[in-house]
Amino acid sequence: ESSRKGFYLYSDKRTASPDPELKKYIEKAREISGVTVDPKLSNLSEKDIIEMIFLPVVNEACRVLAEGIAVKAADLDIASVMGMGFPPYRGGIIFWADSLGSKYIYSRLEEWSKVYGGFFKPCAYMAERAASGASLSSGLQQAKSRL
Repeated sequence: ESSRKGFYLYSDKRTASPDPELKKYIEKAREISGVTVDPKLSNLSEKDIIEMIFLPVVNEACRVLAEGIAVKAADLDIASVMGMGFPPYRGGIIFWADSLGSKYIYSRLEEWSKVYGGFFKPCAYMAERAASGASLSSGLQQAKSRL
């Protein structure tokens, strides 16, 4: 039987809302661990949060392509959908990234790398694609897999 305890409280109509009781546990955990909330991060939009999670994944996918670990972008799209649960309706990680554009992704990663450090630093493949305005999947020379 359900204890009705968790991250969310549900109304009789099954709509979720955050459990206000959870906030005191979060504050206690922060106090114990000495973690403080960076004000810049607490005001991020939903779009920024999504991009801060997935654009580094795109950057790593670009490294995988550049190093010849994956033969083509479509392989990474399939792997992202089947392996990491990327939403299939988005077409895969590279397909989705191409919908944003290499220049946009590069600029966001570059901006964050200046503020938050090297984790967000765009790889050389990303920089080349952004400089030429090319998509991340187009014009790949058919490489032999290193695996």
